[in-house]
Amino acid sequence: MTMKLIFIRHADPDYSIDSLTETGFLEAEALAPRVEKMKGDHFYVSPLGRAKKTCEIAMKNMNEEVITLDWLKEFPAKARRPEDPDHDRCCWDWLPSIWAHQEAFYDERTFADHPVMEKAHVREIYEDVIKNFDAFLREHGYRKDGKIFRVEQGNHDTLVFFCHFGIECVFLSYLINCSPMLLWHGFVAAPSSVTEVYTEEREEGIAAFRITSFGDTSHLYAKDMEPSLSARFCECYEDDTRHL
Repeated sequence: MTMKLIFIRHADPDYSIDSLTETGFLEAEALAPRVEKMKGDHFYVSPLGRAKKTCEIAMKNMNEEVITLDWLKEFPAKARRPEDPDHDRCCWDWLPSIWAHQEAFYDERTFADHPVMEKAHVREIYEDVIKNFDAFLREHGYRKDGKIFRVEQGNHDTLVFFCHFGIECVFLSYLINCSPMLLWHGFVAAPSSVTEVYTEEREEGIAAFRITSFGDTSHLYAKDMEPSLSARFCECYEDDTRHL
């Protein structure tokens, strides 16, 4: 049996009002036909406005219940990162020259041990999110035991989550046993992108969660739209785009 998890990042955000930009509304419209074809069994959404608006537009033609889960909101840890010690920012997106040489960041057991992360209570916040996600997985029949998942009641459910890039990486880090820092820095989920994860039971009673696609935006290209740049930074330093 296979359970499928689908994580959808909200469309292009207007963070100042916690909603969508004009482009974001168009992205959510383009997403709608794809969501309809997912044949989801259960739908969940973050309580934040940008995710709820994306969900509302993408599911406007679907008569499905959507459950709001508080722990789907963006990963809330704020840190005074070394490159900007005077402001509270999200605890990821460190400059490469700073984070890449910190060995602790590469291990899921130690990524939160850096003094900056400790001061921001990243471990406590991470563990609280995982506690909720873990309980959710157990409700659907999968119990983590060390590095593997025990199958207590396998199923074929497709679960769809409208959420955020940062928290999506936290969930994936738990499913595949890696540091979220690797996902936060090595992957980008563009606005309205779709990530799919399946369970595999190659051994009886043991499940592995495998990511079959990450940050897919083919629904945008089908509408001749380019993905928005939110969550990305300059490709060349001279470019007139974000550096921090």
